[in-house]
Amino acid sequence: MERNRTQRSQRTRGTLLALTAAGSLLLTACAAGGTGDHTNTADKHGLPAPAPAPGQDNRSDDKGFETAPSDDHLSTFALDVDTASYTYARRTLADGRTPDPSTIRPEEFVNSFRQDYRRPDGNGFSVTVDGARTARPDWSLVRVGLATRAAEPAQKRPPAALTFVVDVSGSMDEPGRLDLARKSLDTMTDRLRDDDSVAVVTFSEHAETVLPMTRLGSHRGEVHDAIDGLEAQSSTNLGAGVETGYATAVEGLRKGATNRVVLVSDALANDGETSPDAILRRIDSARREHGITLFGVGVGSDYGDALMERLADKGDGHTAYVSDTDGARKVFCEQLPQNIELTARDAKAQVAFDPHTVAEFRLVGYDDRKVADDDFRDDHVDGGEVGPGHTVTALYAVRTRPGADGHLATATVRWLDPTTRAPHEETGALETGALKDSVWEASPRFQVTAVAAYFADALRAGGTDHGPTLPGAPSLTRLAARAATLADVTEDRDVQGLADTIREASHTHAGD
Repeated sequence: MERNRTQRSQRTRGTLLALTAAGSLLLTACAAGGTGDHTNTADKHGLPAPAPAPGQDNRSDDKGFETAPSDDHLSTFALDVDTASYTYARRTLADGRTPDPSTIRPEEFVNSFRQDYRRPDGNGFSVTVDGARTARPDWSLVRVGLATRAAEPAQKRPPAALTFVVDVSGSMDEPGRLDLARKSLDTMTDRLRDDDSVAVVTFSEHAETVLPMTRLGSHRGEVHDAIDGLEAQSSTNLGAGVETGYATAVEGLRKGATNRVVLVSDALANDGETSPDAILRRIDSARREHGITLFGVGVGSDYGDALMERLADKGDGHTAYVSDTDGARKVFCEQLPQNIELTARDAKAQVAFDPHTVAEFRLVGYDDRKVADDDFRDDHVDGGEVGPGHTVTALYAVRTRPGADGHLATATVRWLDPTTRAPHEETGALETGALKDSVWEASPRFQVTAVAAYFADALRAGGTDHGPTLPGAPSLTRLAARAATLADVTEDRDVQGLADTIREASHTHAGD
């Protein structure tokens, strides 16, 4: 069942607005957790149900937020490890432009940074739930953190059968597009193992298989020749490229291997089929019957973010965006172990808030990943595909009742074993007494999460101090200073990059 059908099946309820909030990976991307009380009512698989919490009042604060309706204490969403929105926003700001608020997906900002969650020993997830109070009375930020096991050394992963579908349309001739794609694919080819396989499909006005599925071994030269021969041509028939890519992947399907289609494009489709839903219908049987997933890697200063994100979302895949050689190396090479193997299929999370302590809550982001609460344990409903070495973070703004004390929330993650399709669950919980007194007294990684979410929120609100914001939001100038301090504490180059980007945004908006 597609996610749009899932969303249509949701019972009528008030919208959980992601607070106007605006805040790896190729292939499935290159802490104080704990199990919950399993004494709840079990489902048909003998797995625990989320902690019951029937009801909460329907209120909105003085900034006009939409909040959860009175009969809803649950928040359910499909897991997502995309990061393209954050990387594309960085590129846009570096060019001196303000990102379109519609391209800001807060969860992708939050999930762009390393976390310190405990990792499980085997497949599946650990669950960490923590939180901290904001400067706004009764409002807290609550973080639900999920982590998969560490990635195995490259030699221990399953072999990969990768079909690269490369956009060679005229728009890809701009520096930082096709030239970057060629360099990235050449580098990745050198990093792959001899028992991996690669196919190359190109598309402009028409699509063409320029290299059928080829076992690397002694054939790396053939792969490099195919990649180095890529040249920009005419219009962008992205639909034909995806369809031909899947046909090539099916023809070269390897049992026991990870079979993936990797789409590299600026996603500026202007020829043939341009609707993502129509494109996906053409490849639906290959995707479902053979488990071939689609991963989108976006390039270019002008980028069809909405099309690429929709294709990856509906194609059981993920998106990344690269704008320079460092970013390409990170996506195609450093994160490769995370991008080839799967540890969980159709993964979903459900958070149950206790109405005795929680007056209202709002999930930050995940707008396109929401799942009907009743579909949490329906394993025919699509979730997210996650590999080893990943973390997934969901941030909530939570208003507790004045003087509330006790249980605050229980988070449950459900996933299918990637091989047997057997369902599994893990839970974690949070008490009000465990909330830190201030966001800025919480752990450094919690603070990084908060900074990324606040930043996305500001961009999604148009970069002004007017309009909805997360509770306790600092100005962009103060937020940049927080990020710079955290970069020193964590010694994390990515956090320093966040500080630099927030500073650029504050200068851009000051000049608007």
